[in-house]
Amino acid sequence: MSEYLPRLIEFNIAEQSEVMGCIVVEGPKWCGKSTTAKRFAKTVVELQRDKVYQKYSLFAANGDDEYLLEGEKPLMFDEWQKLPSLWDTIRAEVDTIKEKGQFILTGSAKPIEDKGRHSGAGRMVKIVMRPMSLWESQESTGQISLGALFNGETKIKGDAQLDISRIAFITCRGGWPAAILMDDKNALLASRNYYKLLVEVDITDVDDIKRNPERAKKILHAYARQVSSLAANRTILKDVAEVCTDGKTLISYLNAFKKLFVIEDVLAWSPKLRSKTTIQTTPKRQFVDPSVAAQALEVCPEDLLDDVHTFGLLFESLCTRDLRIYAAKLGGTIYHYHDEKGLEADIIIHLDNGDWAAVEVKLGGHQIDEAAKNLLKLKEKIDSERMREPKFLMVLTGLDYAYRRPNDGIFVVPIGCLRD
Repeated sequence: MSEYLPRLIEFNIAEQSEVMGCIVVEGPKWCGKSTTAKRFAKTVVELQRDKVYQKYSLFAANGDDEYLLEGEKPLMFDEWQKLPSLWDTIRAEVDTIKEKGQFILTGSAKPIEDKGRHSGAGRMVKIVMRPMSLWESQESTGQISLGALFNGETKIKGDAQLDISRIAFITCRGGWPAAILMDDKNALLASRNYYKLLVEVDITDVDDIKRNPERAKKILHAYARQVSSLAANRTILKDVAEVCTDGKTLISYLNAFKKLFVIEDVLAWSPKLRSKTTIQTTPKRQFVDPSVAAQALEVCPEDLLDDVHTFGLLFESLCTRDLRIYAAKLGGTIYHYHDEKGLEADIIIHLDNGDWAAVEVKLGGHQIDEAAKNLLKLKEKIDSERMREPKFLMVLTGLDYAYRRPNDGIFVVPIGCLRD
């Protein structure tokens, strides 16, 4: 396996560089932002290096924009949030020069809130980078293309090369590029080390608010217990009562994890329905990568194989990560659907052109019929005169083979066969 595995986000960076002056690549630490972004830059400023930071912070303080932005373009600032004033400086430069693809900013944490900071609209665009999907890590055969399904493909055939044990391992290891290049034992250790750094160091560094590492661990553990669910904050607060009794404190910790791009909830979808139905608007609890939840719960691959319920929830987290990545390449976003009558769809893929598809996630095969019924009920509820019908319905599984059900046309697709 080569040292650099191509990323789908490369397409988005190249595309946006043709129309925007500055590209901002955001995402969790260790997901490969710097490595990928450097492939588009001719000059790189690494602000995480202390000497470099001191030099450029002095330029910024003195208003020496000529030196601050010196270098062959595209000019990249790695971990730009360490020098937040860069945002407005580059925004002003883009306004003046009016050339596309001049700057790249990468960051593994959102900068401290500044109400005076310009939004950058029309000049800068943010792109979220996540850990690697199974297609990017070369663990999916890629025989089933999400884009092809949206384009009307009806004949599918695929044979995943992942058995259930391997899926359990991948769930715990995660999609971290460095871990993927390691042997299995070291990969799990590396994932564990990432988690430790997250709750012991990063949780405080993100916004200079002193936080207790043990409390951070307890809160992330409680959050992981609710992964792939619609649990309210009060449920999580009840679970951490011994270390946190204040709702504001809980929210402070959760917001810090969001700023670190670790928590990435799935927003609720609000379609146009045939009849009045109350739709659940609560976000679904989710992580940027299933390995974070696995580490927070202190489970290993063998534990998942012994606990099918937990495995199923983390498998949904894995599928959510991959579908986010594939949808982003296609110009789309994912949501979830849940209404007052209990009807739900784990994932709704909604493209910018208005096309959409509904997906139910089932680790094994015994729930496929039930999942298919749910998807068909949702399709019937949609007011097709006010919005489009779904391009397709899919049950995403941990099984071996991909096929199209003959009676209802629903696709059954192993996660190990899917790609963008």
